[in-house]
Amino acid sequence: MLSRFDYIRPQVLEDALAFLGENTGTKILAGGTDLMVMLRRNAEMPEHILDIKSIPETKQLEYKPGSGLFIGASITVNQVAEAEAIQKRYAALVQGANSLASYQLRNRATLVGNICNASPGADLAAPLLVYEATVHIAGSRGTRQVAIDQFFTGVKKTVLQPDEMVLGISLPDVGPGDDSIFLKQARIKGHDLGIVGVAARRTAANTYLVAMSAVAPTPIRLTKLEEMLNSQGVTAELAVLAGEKARSLIKPISDVRSSAEYRLHISGILVKRALMQLLVIGGK
Repeated sequence: MLSRFDYIRPQVLEDALAFLGENTGTKILAGGTDLMVMLRRNAEMPEHILDIKSIPETKQLEYKPGSGLFIGASITVNQVAEAEAIQKRYAALVQGANSLASYQLRNRATLVGNICNASPGADLAAPLLVYEATVHIAGSRGTRQVAIDQFFTGVKKTVLQPDEMVLGISLPDVGPGDDSIFLKQARIKGHDLGIVGVAARRTAANTYLVAMSAVAPTPIRLTKLEEMLNSQGVTAELAVLAGEKARSLIKPISDVRSSAEYRLHISGILVKRALMQLLVIGGK
């Protein structure tokens, strides 16, 4: 049975922020796929639930040439996966979206919710990291923007303060020749939580970015690996070495889904595969 709480659904952002500023212990509802599970288990027992789906700023999904992409906090994962502008320019984000849970759940789950839940294995975190996304935050004391690699602070923890909410996430524009890929290893085919996730991107300037999920307390960019790739120039031989290097840069744990040893093993394989596939896409 659900615990008792007050349900509030503001129509404008100002009302939502005012309520957050005056009521500590408020939980925000957009998709609710994680929150409802916690409520049913009484793992969360909030006094207030703030439904943000009617706020216009959270419903924006817009791509502007030269500016980039903005994904509002109420935009579902399926809306992300099926948007033509995203499919043309942000392949890893689409692949990550399509790997999350089932199609039915993706009709409710939101990209911003996946990030705010702050699971180390969040499927959409690694693609957002390689695109150097920015998190747009609003609170009763004003607005701020935080780089996605600074947003996560620990397992299920972010920089968000009790009186703040995420309005959306923006990604910079990308041009022709900018390619990316997301690979995920799970226990079974279909909708399952990832054992390891890898996103890799080659920009139009031929620089590489690599990020991983489920191998550390937070999703991470492998900046030291990127330095190696960008200083030497990626080849098939270097992709193999990169897979070995990646294992030295992560600290996975053992849990109900996988042992740490297997995560280390598959991490190297996925990094190598991702880089090899980018080489194929680039015709090298």
